[in-house]
Amino acid sequence: MVAAVADVAIPACAAVGIAFALWQWFLVSKVKVSAYAAPGNGHRNGGAIFRSEDDDEEDVGMGGDHDEEEEGDGVVAVARCAEIQSAISVGAKSFLFTQYKYLAGFTVVFAVVIFLFLGSVHRFSTESRPCQYTAGRTCKPALANAVFSTASFLLGAATSVVSGYLGMRIATYANARTTLEARHGVGRAFAAAFRAGAVMGFLLASLGLLVLYLTIKAFAVYYGDDWEGLYESVTGYGLGGSSMALFGRVGGGIYTKAADVGADLVGKVERNIPEDDPRNPAVIADNVGDNVGDIAGMGSDLFGSYAESTCAALFVASISSVGADHDFAAVCYPLLVSAAGLLVCLVTTLFATDLFKVKTVRGVAPALKMQLVVSTVLMTVAALVVTFAALPARFTLFDFGEVKQVRNWHLFLCVAIGLWAGLAIGFTTEYFTSNAYSPVRDVADSCRTGAATNVIFGLALGYKSVIVPVFAIAVSIYVGFTLASIYGIAIAALGMLSTVATGLAIDAYGPISDNAGGIAEMAGMSRRIRQRTDALDAAGNTTAAIGKGFAIGSAALVSLALFGAFVSRAGVADVNVLNPKVFVGLLVGAMLPYWFSAMTMKSVGSAALKMVEEVRRQFATIPGLMEGRATPDYARCVRISTDASLREMMPPGALVLFAPLIVGTFFGVRTLAGLLAGALVSGVQIAISASNSGGAWDNAKKYIEAGASDHAKALGPKGSDAHKAAVIGDTIGDPLKDTSGPSLNILIKLMAVESLVFAPFFAAHGGLIFN
Repeated sequence: MVAAVADVAIPACAAVGIAFALWQWFLVSKVKVSAYAAPGNGHRNGGAIFRSEDDDEEDVGMGGDHDEEEEGDGVVAVARCAEIQSAISVGAKSFLFTQYKYLAGFTVVFAVVIFLFLGSVHRFSTESRPCQYTAGRTCKPALANAVFSTASFLLGAATSVVSGYLGMRIATYANARTTLEARHGVGRAFAAAFRAGAVMGFLLASLGLLVLYLTIKAFAVYYGDDWEGLYESVTGYGLGGSSMALFGRVGGGIYTKAADVGADLVGKVERNIPEDDPRNPAVIADNVGDNVGDIAGMGSDLFGSYAESTCAALFVASISSVGADHDFAAVCYPLLVSAAGLLVCLVTTLFATDLFKVKTVRGVAPALKMQLVVSTVLMTVAALVVTFAALPARFTLFDFGEVKQVRNWHLFLCVAIGLWAGLAIGFTTEYFTSNAYSPVRDVADSCRTGAATNVIFGLALGYKSVIVPVFAIAVSIYVGFTLASIYGIAIAALGMLSTVATGLAIDAYGPISDNAGGIAEMAGMSRRIRQRTDALDAAGNTTAAIGKGFAIGSAALVSLALFGAFVSRAGVADVNVLNPKVFVGLLVGAMLPYWFSAMTMKSVGSAALKMVEEVRRQFATIPGLMEGRATPDYARCVRISTDASLREMMPPGALVLFAPLIVGTFFGVRTLAGLLAGALVSGVQIAISASNSGGAWDNAKKYIEAGASDHAKALGPKGSDAHKAAVIGDTIGDPLKDTSGPSLNILIKLMAVESLVFAPFFAAHGGLIFN
């Protein structure tokens, strides 16, 4: 009976999530870009809308909402918004399609590698074999594992690509609409950006859940009672998702930061023009980069985390007593938790868009924070219900060669600890990256004495920000492992990701708001509209940092769960760091995040150098460009970013993908276990500090630019020495927070899930050098 309910509930919740996403898309689409203009109170000046400085001062300071009032007729400005949105959309689509052509070839080649490696474990045998974990039972041939693991890898890769593309399309669809809604007030602009983010969040979470469920059902037609083989082959789904996410994150990160750094250094520092000034040749490439890096990359990243944590939990559950008893509801408990999370996130979204609407600028940040708190509280209750409905009162886990009795309420505590650890990481990230608190204001204040002190303070902030997240992750690991061994850690990771729809919504909101501000600047819209979009963007910077914190924290738990599953699958009884084979792997693994970061940062630097040279060339050679009488060659800058990112994303990707294969094949499973542990411990620290340092530098710059307090005004205005120092810090932080930092969490996950998928080969044929 419970199994039948689970069979209905999982796809039904996914369908509800997709329907809700489409409804939010419909609401955003009601804002018409092409026919938005209406008469108002302003006057036009060359397509820009201006109002007198003494009009509605309360709106400047407090962000008041004005549903019945538009600022000027805006015919030229609206047409310009549509034109800019089209240029950004075309650039983003062109880049992603080109990137996906490259990745299609890689996917086919790597799929062949998976098949050959796994098929060779038993010489491509088509004979049934004794099950490894369930004594007395017969499992499907080893060749079937190779075929179905390859198929699930391709499905995971395809889902990740679709996730990234959908996110990009939604963001480019909503950015100009957010700009135009800002003419009515900050509340309506917030609703447009947040609803668009919710479209992305719910589509990705629902699609991931539905495809994984259908994959299990389709594979079960062949596997039948062999659940051990079924759920082992499904682990390829997570490998496919993370492989695409790695290239999406690295490629998109190089693209966006090459354009951003080039635009900032020449535009702000050398030419003293605003960030999104249409005279800057790199401005379109910068806005395109926000979508292909922060939207498409983040979507693929969190989809990969969700897929891997679910696959790890399913695999461990399949070799427990509930797997042996073929209790579908209990084995698919991870899917039920995610399904409940979709319903919780749906209710949570309504708090921001319908129940407690944002009225002022000061209400934006609290509305986003409320999303985190409400989703966590509601999900805790939902997890309690799902746990006692789906799981038996007690069951037995078989991993690490030992038997462990687990009660159902143990699993509820694992979900809860993951949820609340995620909230702790989110609030810690906010404290260290929001200019509402002293750490970022201290960084801004350090700009008084130049860029050097700004960099010193920013680095110190990033290192300090690691403390609380690491303790939160450590507590989650200890509680999860104590209660339910590796399965408990996988469930804690899933708990942190159970509200991924809300997490993606508030994360996607940031780049959409950033693009909206850029469009307002380029379209020559009024200062007031830009102030509103700046307010949305400032809150979005913090939510983006929070999203990265969630991604890194969940990656640590997911990686450890996959690590445990790998150790169990490879037949390693223990991982002793005093063993020289393990310690060698530990040292090399701890080095890999540094090597990877060096490659990605140098790639950004090389691409940014070409961008700076091109922007300088256009300012020097195009007559009247600086005076606004000529149009820059935006397409050339877009091409520079595209070519650089596609060329530079390959070496870091190859490093991550080949490291486990080389170590496992030539040095054996124990050295590979050390490699994974070292990369996990080192990568988490670097990722958190890099992301938070970059976020703090960015918001310190925006704090000075906004001049919202006496302290900020004393450091400004734009163009002052302190502001130029802040811009330099921001350009240093850009590749840290948007390229290297976020990509590191994929590194540690991808290496772990790849090791799990190839574990049968490494156990049978690995260790050619270290026997």
